[in-house]
Amino acid sequence: MAAADATAALATSVEPALHIPDGFVSAPVAAAGWVAAAGLIAFAARRAERNLDERAIPLMGVAAAFIFAAQMVNFPVAGGTSGHLLGGALAAILLGPWAAIIVMTAVVALQALLFQDGGLAALGVNTLNMAVLTVLLTWAVYRGLAPLSRLHPVVPAVAAFAAAWLSVEAAAVATAFQLAVSGTSALAVALPAMIGVHALIGIGEGLITLGALALVRAARPDLLAWPARAGA
Repeated sequence: MAAADATAALATSVEPALHIPDGFVSAPVAAAGWVAAAGLIAFAARRAERNLDERAIPLMGVAAAFIFAAQMVNFPVAGGTSGHLLGGALAAILLGPWAAIIVMTAVVALQALLFQDGGLAALGVNTLNMAVLTVLLTWAVYRGLAPLSRLHPVVPAVAAFAAAWLSVEAAAVATAFQLAVSGTSALAVALPAMIGVHALIGIGEGLITLGALALVRAARPDLLAWPARAGA
């Protein structure tokens, strides 16, 4: 859920951030990211078109606007590092995986185009990490814990927090490997830095996700039927 904006760079001058700037990934990695992201987004669009109820379309717009705005708010983490909501977990829980991928893709693309959060060449890998990986992992964890919901009413909240935290860590690990394959930063440097910072940021992601879901539950509990929305 959260991307890091670190004031202290790594030893290789790479900040532990999920938004990868242009020039930080090699041309083959950037091209592979674009191809993979485009294919998965096209697949998600077809699945969303077949499964989405028309009443969910306004919710997609509201979710995209909320996540985009919420990402503008940074919270301090540690050692001069700050984080912000990523939103993939929230989108997946509210919309299901396919619509959530579309929403998160729009958010990541707008950030790159309007605020230069990540470069255009790196947009493929950034989309893959933040709009696809986070959503699919959240859905897998949240949906996978559905059978346990009968044990205690707190299970959905625990599942949402765990999914949000894991989605941030997964995106951080993917970013570290992409930088390492590109020759930008040694994996031994990038991976511990990314995992450590985003373990803390993931806590913020989980708490913000729970807060947003609590507001939705108070206003529209039907949107949070367990397990998450149909359409997988």
